[in-house]
Amino acid sequence: MPKMRLDKLLSHLNCGSRKEVQSFIRAGRVAVNGTAERDPAAKVDPDADRVSLDGREQTYRAQRYYMLNKPAGVITASRDERHGTVLELFPESLRRGLFAVGRLDKDTEGLLLVTDDGALSHALMSPSRHVSKVYEAELDGVLVPDAAERFGAGLTLRDGTVCRPALLELLPDGRVRVTLHEGKYHQVKRMIAACGATVTFLKRVQLGGVRLDESLAPGEFRELTEEELGALRPPDGL
Repeated sequence: MPKMRLDKLLSHLNCGSRKEVQSFIRAGRVAVNGTAERDPAAKVDPDADRVSLDGREQTYRAQRYYMLNKPAGVITASRDERHGTVLELFPESLRRGLFAVGRLDKDTEGLLLVTDDGALSHALMSPSRHVSKVYEAELDGVLVPDAAERFGAGLTLRDGTVCRPALLELLPDGRVRVTLHEGKYHQVKRMIAACGATVTFLKRVQLGGVRLDESLAPGEFRELTEEELGALRPPDGL
């Protein structure tokens, strides 16, 4: 990758606005390869140089990957005239180029990935890859006794929609955990309804190898760690 200005790099890494990071640099808070650098225009190689702010190393990524704890009441869209969207939970300075990976219903909470990496999004959402999606739900009503067996065999819904085999687990607190390998419209709610109960609360807690960081309050987000990103990437490296 070509070298870039130090202030531009730190701004790209969301360390602050361009003006803010320039003040950090001039104050001696930024080091390049262990040596303080006070020139905001200094050129650095994002792939080779070690850049730190207040002693914390900043890792450059050409693309961005975020974990969002989606709250209820916002829709999974880039913009909407009537409803708040998940992208509006991000500062305006970060939104350009970002989109959600897949979707969660308006009243569904939990793990949503937001990125500008179209290839990874396609790989995660491709039906042929069978990426697991894990949900926890609160129910009204009583499930039929053989609900877990029906889920495991693959349900056919009332409208003829055929669902792949899924895992239904009864949790000690009365909730249920559902693991799917596809993402049909309102699928968890419709499968639960086919087994005699109604979903009153739904939260996605895992996508592939990445679990929701429970320290994130609804509406909060953070960057994925390198380990989490590695857990999402398919074996062929897409």
